[in-house]
Amino acid sequence: MSIFGTSDAAAGTGIFGPAGTMTGDTAEVSAPEPVAAMQPLIEQTDSIASLFKAMGHDGRLTILCHLRSGEKNVSELEALLSSRQAIVSQQLARLRMEGLVVARREGQTIHYRLADARVPAILDLLARHARAAMQGSEGAGD
Repeated sequence: MSIFGTSDAAAGTGIFGPAGTMTGDTAEVSAPEPVAAMQPLIEQTDSIASLFKAMGHDGRLTILCHLRSGEKNVSELEALLSSRQAIVSQQLARLRMEGLVVARREGQTIHYRLADARVPAILDLLARHARAAMQGSEGAGD
């Protein structure tokens, strides 16, 4: 099952319960939003899709998760990701290009931090969904 409960959604399990309601520590969704309420989203689908595409790589998403707690340098990110410097730098370059992180040089060291105010809220939402999915899968074996 994915963190969004997609494989079990039809059966009413995962984080999506019956009739599209959310389970776990998320709010219950009572009715679909009218099209007018979705208009801002519809008008910005290109930029929002670009944001999700940039976040859609596991390495980049992991970097963003670590930067959620504050500024980190490349060496710290290498250790946290158990990855080579070249790979971490490549992913950071993409995140910089997309405007999701900014770099600050201090001598020989480059420090990175989140630059886009939308990212912490999105990461927090994804973390809530992941926790709910994990709690749902723990109870599934009972």
